[in-house]
Amino acid sequence: MTNTSNEKRLGLPNLGLGVGLRSKHYHHLLHNDPVVDWFEIISENYLNNFGYSRHVLEQIAAKSPIVMHGVSMSVGSTDPLNLTYMKQLKELAEFVKPVWISDHLCWTGVAHINTHDLLPLPLTLESLQHVAERVNRIQDILQRPLILENPSTYLQFQHSTLQEWEFLTELVGKTGCGLLLDVNNVFVSGYNHNFDSELYIRNIPHKAVVQIHLAGPTDCDAYYLDTHDQPVPTPVWQLYKLAQELTGGVSTLLEWDANIPEYPELVAEVTKARQVMQGIFPEVPVFRSPYADAISNPVEHTLQPAHA
Repeated sequence: MTNTSNEKRLGLPNLGLGVGLRSKHYHHLLHNDPVVDWFEIISENYLNNFGYSRHVLEQIAAKSPIVMHGVSMSVGSTDPLNLTYMKQLKELAEFVKPVWISDHLCWTGVAHINTHDLLPLPLTLESLQHVAERVNRIQDILQRPLILENPSTYLQFQHSTLQEWEFLTELVGKTGCGLLLDVNNVFVSGYNHNFDSELYIRNIPHKAVVQIHLAGPTDCDAYYLDTHDQPVPTPVWQLYKLAQELTGGVSTLLEWDANIPEYPELVAEVTKARQVMQGIFPEVPVFRSPYADAISNPVEHTLQPAHA
């Protein structure tokens, strides 16, 4: 199922088409062919977790490549790096042997309080220097390049002096980190802040992009929300095709974290990417919610009962 180029970025391969590993699908995956090329895990779901979910992860990792994707590194925070978290992350990496480790260009808390949200940064030269220093230290700890994802955002700082794509370009130059380009986040933020999503994708450093995220957002009238709970809409597929053409082809991952469908439906959604690259786009509108409080959370605080 692997698509397009096999060119390596930062020594990292194009893994093809993948989906997020979620507990709802454990039973299916233990008894059936995964069909997809690889899986992405939410790192926090497996830190200090040595029960059934770790057992399932071990079984799947023995057959399929795994990528670790975190939501707690808080690279933009002014708090000191959480070295306990970094130690746990490194221990998990030693166990699962991921192809790479990623997190987000954001901060998740301050004064040792975790908001459990991915909060936007002021995009300034001062902030850039601060984040670059932290990314370099994280890479020293992990002894590998860090892959950073562009977040979906719902506010901007008035004193920002850089566009997000400019910030990312400078950050790559200062640290050698890689990028996880979430085209749905670009679409959501572009709508929320009235910028051209295509312009964003054309101006990021394409050679630094290691992976692309796909997802379905929600139209909440005044803003779009990155809910990961719907099929990928047509405009996000269009941005995906553009991104793949500009990068030369990189690993693709479908995120779906709420209203999670059965596994075959998940696979059917991500494999639409092959038709999209041939110029055949699914006709899917952005899901419109009657509620303004739609939300998704990929961290599974309570795992489902095990069925081996």
